[in-house]
Amino acid sequence: MYERLQKYLARAGIASRRKCEEFIRQGKIKVNQQVVNKLGIKIDPQKDIVEFKGKRIKYEGKEYVYIILNKPKGYLTTLKDPYKRPTILDLLTRIEERVYPCGRLDFNSEGLIFLTNDGEVAFALSHPSKKIEKTYLVKVQGVPEQEKLQILTRGVRLNEEDRTIRLLPCKIFRLKTTNGHTYLKVKIWEGKKRQIRKMMGYIGYKVLELKRIQIGPIKLGRLREGEYRYLNKREVTALKKFLGLER
Repeated sequence: MYERLQKYLARAGIASRRKCEEFIRQGKIKVNQQVVNKLGIKIDPQKDIVEFKGKRIKYEGKEYVYIILNKPKGYLTTLKDPYKRPTILDLLTRIEERVYPCGRLDFNSEGLIFLTNDGEVAFALSHPSKKIEKTYLVKVQGVPEQEKLQILTRGVRLNEEDRTIRLLPCKIFRLKTTNGHTYLKVKIWEGKKRQIRKMMGYIGYKVLELKRIQIGPIKLGRLREGEYRYLNKREVTALKKFLGLER
């Protein structure tokens, strides 16, 4: 039975499907000793020999794991850093499986990070076309006028150096104002770099704290800062149903 190369690599736990596609384009994958650098190739997992960085990849079936982590400030959403800064891997103690984060949170943000070795789920959660809803709690300096917040809810265009970034409409709920600071709940359907900080900066307000509390049906709940847990079967079933990946 033939299977797309990037899907096979993702199922083998190499990386998310999108990242595996990058590896293929970069010429890091060999099939039957021949470098493959174009997408669309299909292989027979039972007959073809697949190599990544000179090492043979053989998928023999594995147990998928699904993990949520409450990332604190001061950690990078990556598994290694050339400058030896703290990464989320430093928090993932006692995990034997090789898992990958789906999406990111910047160094000074905190909250929900989802990790898995299931390439299909990782791809579905990360691909822009899926428009997965993400919910954040945001503390800003000052008291934004409702009219300014409504500007963001309609979608805006940001000018960055030599390019323009279009941000989709979002939802913003004002929670409370205390000591000159405003607390908001923000829902977005994309994940551009430092997006919410840029949004608030566009209307003239600085983000003081930013915490992600939900991705699709996955909620952070009462998970304490710096801790992680495995999703239970009911949660995994609900997630796959939400993503249209019921097996």
